[in-house]
Amino acid sequence: MNQSNPPRFTPQGLIPTAEQTAIQLAQSKVVLIDANAGAAKTTTLALRIGEALARKLAPEQILALTFTPEAREVLRRRLLQVGVPQVTIDRIAVLSFEDFAAWMLDLTDGDNLRQCRDVRALKNYALQAIDHTAERYAGRVDGLELHTHSLALSQFLDVQLNLKATMALDADVELMGMEEAAETLGVPLTDYLTTLEYERLRLDGGAGAMFRGPFDATYDLACNLHGGGRLAEQFPDYRLVLCDELHDLNEAAFRILDALIDRPQCYFVGAGDKDQVIYARLGASDEYLNRRFAERYPKLQRYPLTQTWRHGPHLAYAMAEFKQKPVESQLPLHTEIQQAHYGNAAECAQRVVAAVRQWKADGYDLDGCAILIRDRHQSMAIENALIEADIDYRTPPMAGYLQRDEILFLRGLLAIALKDFAAVKSEQVRTAIVDALVAFSEMKFSAHSMDNFKQQILKSPDLLGELFLIEDERRDGVVPGYRDVASEGTKRAVIAALAWLAEVDKDAPAAAVLTELCERVQLAATARRIFVRAYDAGVINKSIASLLEAAAASGQSLREFWSAVNAREAFVRRKRDRKSVLIECVANAKGKEFDHVILPFLQDDEFPHPMQPRREEENLFYVAATRARARLTLLSPADTARRSGFIAQMRLLKSSAAATTALARNERAPAAAPAARRYLNAGFQDKDTVKALGAKFDIARRAWYVENDADLTPFSPWLKK
Repeated sequence: MNQSNPPRFTPQGLIPTAEQTAIQLAQSKVVLIDANAGAAKTTTLALRIGEALARKLAPEQILALTFTPEAREVLRRRLLQVGVPQVTIDRIAVLSFEDFAAWMLDLTDGDNLRQCRDVRALKNYALQAIDHTAERYAGRVDGLELHTHSLALSQFLDVQLNLKATMALDADVELMGMEEAAETLGVPLTDYLTTLEYERLRLDGGAGAMFRGPFDATYDLACNLHGGGRLAEQFPDYRLVLCDELHDLNEAAFRILDALIDRPQCYFVGAGDKDQVIYARLGASDEYLNRRFAERYPKLQRYPLTQTWRHGPHLAYAMAEFKQKPVESQLPLHTEIQQAHYGNAAECAQRVVAAVRQWKADGYDLDGCAILIRDRHQSMAIENALIEADIDYRTPPMAGYLQRDEILFLRGLLAIALKDFAAVKSEQVRTAIVDALVAFSEMKFSAHSMDNFKQQILKSPDLLGELFLIEDERRDGVVPGYRDVASEGTKRAVIAALAWLAEVDKDAPAAAVLTELCERVQLAATARRIFVRAYDAGVINKSIASLLEAAAASGQSLREFWSAVNAREAFVRRKRDRKSVLIECVANAKGKEFDHVILPFLQDDEFPHPMQPRREEENLFYVAATRARARLTLLSPADTARRSGFIAQMRLLKSSAAATTALARNERAPAAAPAARRYLNAGFQDKDTVKALGAKFDIARRAWYVENDADLTPFSPWLKK
């Protein structure tokens, strides 16, 4: 600490580390924090804000930016927890980039602009853009593939989001042909042209925005700032700007930050972890932390946050070896790293069940346990095993395997053949099955026709088979073929497969029938045509393979398998115990933490995935492993040659020996806490109870505690072992 310039802000609930104090007192115009996972980035930014307030900076002159509403609320909570009064927090602009951009744009747009917060609200606009694309280009451009089913719309919205996040639409492609421009930007020609029509519609041909979807405000503000607009002159007089999770930074957000920092009296503090860059598809890149800030502000200062407050030395040191960077933990916590091995997918799922049961037997709640998978196809065997073991689970925001498009397609075919669509009880699932049938049969119908048909089958499920009898549609002024059957070959194959399936003995083995059905409808080839990325098509085919394996393992007939599928859906949809296990894709778990993390299918063809950039796969594994607080379970093949190389990179023998020494050191150092304390095994659900009994919250360790001289009897249910 600089004795001539000591901190003026003393936080509640923690004693800042030397690293945190250095950041709290930093005076450079631009400060970048190179942080590790769980290193209290948000808390450290809260300390910096507290110091600015203590030095008499007005709350209105502080702007704190995040990338999500959830992160925004976490920062507000951290400010309160370190001791900033709520009345002061209410005066500080703690906003997401999208909130801030919408606010600034509203200075010129007025109050009547429609905000479409959910991508579903963009459906009609996307369909209008497809109509305009057809009218402008159909018959003139080769290779135009215009679909209106949900998969195509979702894929288009992802593409246009990437083009905006990277500011690719701002690229100089005026002298290029349409095909060359799309190739230069790395997107399908159809999606590129539809994006141009979508933007013409959204911006009213250049007159001004008529509506905004997710991220559009950030994009529009970035365009204004870069295009010579004068909105930067109307920014409030911010003297301190902060940004959390800088590893999620993309070009549009960077341009907004640059305009804020460029003001003469503005100081900037941003925190990020270059090893958590996993949203490359949304424009995120470590180039901003590594190069772009330094090029723009050569005198910037970097500060490290190496200590993690999420887990103990055993996991901290394993991650230090994995990423070859300093990671330290002062927690007196033994974060266990357990390993188990399997021979096949079914055995891997059983190892997951065993790990969950052991966690519960050790006295912990199931809601503290998360199964993090590389991608969604891996959940099928795990979900089935959990159902058979009667273990409740949840899958937000990832749909359970029975609700995935490729599975819904096959369920729709079985429903038609068995004349039993009524067995699908959920109206939402019924309409999703119609979407899946249209997508994987490569049919093109107007959205209006599909909406009408969906309404009809909700009332009369037996009408589902008539989907393939709908007459081809033509529109005035539209080139013949648009929204007709996209691939007559695929549609004919599906209709022929349905005729075959109707004659199949329903008591025949389900696995054999489903395998033949997938071949007859050309499912693998269709997936390759529908999905832009080969990786996505591969996930679909692995998902189908998992279904076929499950059918074979069940030994059930087609009729029995159909009944079992619907029964399992009923199990999943029943009212869930809140204390249930979470199944989540790793990419959706960033920013979260769990007491126990289980990582299944750590094999060479899954994680790392051979079709994905190695650096991104390493970052994804780093994010997955560092979500754990108390226990990390790694599941890999019994065959050592097939195990993920990531496990070897952790150098567990070496890191464990050093961690054991560090743990003993931590346990001998109770003076690290402000006072002698007893920490509690109190989860979020217990917070109100232990707080009422007199417990206090340690923001650094993110744990409840009581002073040693207090009566511990009321806290006996939560005393740590």
